[in-house]
Amino acid sequence: MIEDKNQQRTSIAQLGEFGLIDHLTKQFEIAQPSTLKGIGDDAAVLDFKNKKVVVSTDLLIEGIHFDLAYMPLKHLGYKAVSVNVSDICAMNAKPTQITVSIAVSNRFPLEALEELYAGIALAAKVYNVDVIGGDTTSSQKGLLISVTALGESDENEIVYRKGAGEKDLLVVSGDIGAAYMGLQVLEREKQVFLVNPNNQPDLDNYTYLIERQLKPEARVDVREILEKLEIKPTSMIDISDGLSSEIMHLCKQSKVGCNLYEDKLPLDPQLINVCEEFNIDSTTVAINGGEDYELLFTIKMDDYDKIKGNPNFTVIGHMTQESEGMHLVTRANTKIELKARGWNALTE
Repeated sequence: MIEDKNQQRTSIAQLGEFGLIDHLTKQFEIAQPSTLKGIGDDAAVLDFKNKKVVVSTDLLIEGIHFDLAYMPLKHLGYKAVSVNVSDICAMNAKPTQITVSIAVSNRFPLEALEELYAGIALAAKVYNVDVIGGDTTSSQKGLLISVTALGESDENEIVYRKGAGEKDLLVVSGDIGAAYMGLQVLEREKQVFLVNPNNQPDLDNYTYLIERQLKPEARVDVREILEKLEIKPTSMIDISDGLSSEIMHLCKQSKVGCNLYEDKLPLDPQLINVCEEFNIDSTTVAINGGEDYELLFTIKMDDYDKIKGNPNFTVIGHMTQESEGMHLVTRANTKIELKARGWNALTE
């Protein structure tokens, strides 16, 4: 959190808009056969032939979605791509291209934007997506990043939020809650730093949680894993706003209810330890935290034997009749109504 006062600072005004675009995008190479024309013209040209195209977009705003006091710009660039690729994965589609637009104030030198785009380039390489365009403009309110992601899929492979049946199993990839607790650790260390700028935080006991917050990974592997298991989900969503909120989206669009079992929630040991340190209930964190970018989906009961024991997935509940409602079944076997207490960007 100590700023290097001797960093080189090149004013982006020296380059102009098109010079800046050329400078920041020269590192991007074309990898997808569906990309006929990327950056450099009035519009990109794509050819998906007989595939269906899925499109998603997200806007990240400084002070709302990220805090540069502890979010390195390279990590921010990587995360901006990950959260959009995750939306494509949630449709059971293959991500193929992204566009990146930024609005930036004059307090950011060229070197800062180079760091941001280094993270974008790394994520594009990791997820094998082409950066095919975007926009740059000025801002009076700090940094804004808008990423649009495109993907392709056969029509019969696309999975929507609707489609879950009354007896379907509710499954989640990976573990949940870690990103939220990573944010709590970073916010605590920020407050300590503001009081004593010479204090160096010791974050060794929080590395996994912090990584989940600063550098989340989109689950591009899930589509292939499920294909090999010969499982097609009946509904799917990614966990960006909190598990309870996402379950409610699936239930409402599929017109079903749900029982979520507390003792089945996949929690990392580091999360449990840090929840005890902060005196926060780990279940509350797991179902309300958000920003895990894991995939939540439902499968037919008949597919249970195919997925049980797979280290990538955990069965955490099952769908019920809509009239039964949506509930958390506690370890004491009592039912608590699920409520959407996850992230709400419009809350004051």
